[in-house]
Amino acid sequence: MKVLARRFNIYLALAFLLGLACGCQTGKKPLTAALRVHIETSPDPTGTSQNISMLRSDPVLITIKREPILTEANIVLAKVIDNLGDFALEIKFDENGTWLLEQYSAANPGGHFVIWGQWSEKSVDSRWLAAPIITHRISNGVLSFNVDISSREEADQFVLGLNNAAKKIRKHLLK
Repeated sequence: MKVLARRFNIYLALAFLLGLACGCQTGKKPLTAALRVHIETSPDPTGTSQNISMLRSDPVLITIKREPILTEANIVLAKVIDNLGDFALEIKFDENGTWLLEQYSAANPGGHFVIWGQWSEKSVDSRWLAAPIITHRISNGVLSFNVDISSREEADQFVLGLNNAAKKIRKHLLK
């Protein structure tokens, strides 16, 4: 009996150590972020539109459709890119997102995509980030835009969160 008790204690100790080694990561949730792409529209008395204030440094009022046309659920890959000594975001959308981006960009030349983002649990880390002008039909599913984010680190955090959210959503859809 003493041999079995010792073996059990060794197995218990190994399981405990293994749990400690693997358990260190379980307390941390991966950072996730949210992205909403809206389309500029004319004011609508039926309540399907809303006015928002864009840009912190020189605010501009824009009327958008309340419902977003694209979200983080449509993202395949987000990345920060260099843009003439500054940085911008590049978002690659899935097949459905590519189709929607093409349809809305073809139907609204001269209008704006209006982009909202949130990159942490804090409300100060969410705001309207960009309103790129629609200059042409976007058929490749990639939306690139300069972003109203304070630092490259904040942009990197946002992109990491978007990629984590997209991965989590794809994983959930595959189940």
